[in-house]
This record gives sequence, structure tokens and C-alpha cells, in this order.
Amino acid sequence: MEANHLSIPVVVFAYKRVDHLRRLIESLAQNAEAAATPLYFYCDGAKRPDDQPAVDKVRSYVSQIQGFASVASVFRPQNFGLAESIITGVSEILQTRDRVIVLEDDLVLSPYFLRYMIQALTLYENSQRIASIHGYCYPVDLPLPETFFLRGADCWGWATWARAWRHFEPDGEKLLAKLRADKLTQAFDLDGGHPYTTMLEDQVAGRNDSWAIRWHASCFVRDMLTLYPGRTLVENIGNDSSGTHCVATDVFSQAVAEMPAWVAQIPLTESVLARKAFARFLKSQQPSLLSRAKQFLRGAYEGAT
Repeated sequence: MEANHLSIPVVVFAYKRVDHLRRLIESLAQNAEAAATPLYFYCDGAKRPDDQPAVDKVRSYVSQIQGFASVASVFRPQNFGLAESIITGVSEILQTRDRVIVLEDDLVLSPYFLRYMIQALTLYENSQRIASIHGYCYPVDLPLPETFFLRGADCWGWATWARAWRHFEPDGEKLLAKLRADKLTQAFDLDGGHPYTTMLEDQVAGRNDSWAIRWHASCFVRDMLTLYPGRTLVENIGNDSSGTHCVATDVFSQAVAEMPAWVAQIPLTESVLARKAFARFLKSQQPSLLSRAKQFLRGAYEGAT
């Protein structure tokens, strides 16, 4: 890897869970590329007076972080909430950088997470059809390819380029109309595997304020792809009832990979095998899908309403 690609910025969104955030940063620091990585924090302001002590603990911890190429932070004076914080933060970073790795405070990473992200961002930087790189993989019931593509985007440890983020459409009504006009709703829902269309309908109706469902739909309607690893490089530890928008479940949990995910050029087409495996897994976990849906709606970010 060329030295300039080791300086890809990592942006972290946090709110009030300092213990979760500490685990994230400790796992990130175990990546060999961490010392060459600039780190940016967006810490949301307290929504309620009762949240202020926990918010202050997060900010105090962030102010002491070392071991990275640089550490910069934005401490919001007020509560931005879910969508505005993520959309604004990613957009701000990509005004001056051409790519970014995005993390939230309740993720634990493999020591090979950054290696995978840097290699994939570099390999596919000029592939206009590729929207993003994702680090999480569901615990499905069969072996998956080393890496593979799925249509759309995702939100549990991901990365993108400025060229792809410019396609983010904030107007959920436009996205929903496009999905319906092109008869894509069944495909968008993984053929009944997960209710993504309903999530987007709820966003349009004001029942959620999800950036993640709009990012997924923005890429899906353009037939853009996201690269996934065949074994997970991310564990989400937020499904423990500690977040505002999740309930306790461990059905999505699995140990992060202790070996690299080998990134190589593969055909720019959706993996039929992986798509079916993801759909089958999600459909089999219907009692736990409320948690996954809420996690996706907020993008795992606890600072939401």
C-alpha cells in the first residue's frame, strides 16, 4: 500500500456511551495502520439535561486519545440527532478528502479492519459502480466468498468516496417513488427477507429519521454495489439495550476475524449466493428483526431521538 493511502481519515460518531466508545478505540488501535490514521470525532450535544454527565465523560475521554496520526474533534453545542449528525459529518469530511471510513461508538473491530478498508478503497477507487465498502457480515449458515458485492449500501463499519457520497439523496419520497416506478421494492426487500421498503415509508411519513435507509436506497436505485468481507471484521456491541433505539439480542454477534480478508479484483456483480444467504438469515430471525431494523434506522448511532 502506498503511504498516501494510509492517511485515509476515520470519522467516529459518539454520544454518551463512553464504555462502548473505549472498546471501539482500543480495537481500532490494535490495527497496524492506526498510527498513520487521522481520527475525527463528532460528539453530539446532550438532548436532555440528564444526559449531560454521560456526554461530558465521552468528551473527556476523546480529549485524551493518543496513538493515531492526529485526533480532531467536533463537540456539538446542541443535539443534532440521528440523521443530521451523520449526514453533516460525513459531508464535511468529504469536502476536503476524497474518501472516508465511518464508525460509530458501539462497534468492535478486527485488527485487520483498516487493512481491508484501505485495500478495498484503493482497489475500487475508480470503479464508479462501487458505492461503499462494508466491514460487517451476518453469521450465515454457509461459507461465503472471501469478498463479494451486494446491491445498495450498509451502516455497520463502512467507507465510501466523495464520488459516491454525492449520490446520497436526502429526499426519501423521491427514493420511494423511484423504487416503485422501477418495480424494485421486492428486490429492495431481499425478496421478503427484510422490510427495507417499510423503513423508507416510515422515514417519509416522519416515523423515523434514518440516514441509513436513505443511503441504502440511494445506492440501490442506481444499481450501485457495496463490497463485503466473507467473515466479519466488525462486531456490533450496541444490541445490549444501552442505546435509545435498540433492544437486547445476540443473534447478530460473532467474533471478529483474527485473519485478514484478502482483497482482490472480483467481477462487479451482486453475489447471488451471498444475497440468498443474507435473506435466509434475516428471514429466520424474525423475532430479532426489530433490533436490526432499529439499528439500521439509526445506523447504530445512540444519539438519536
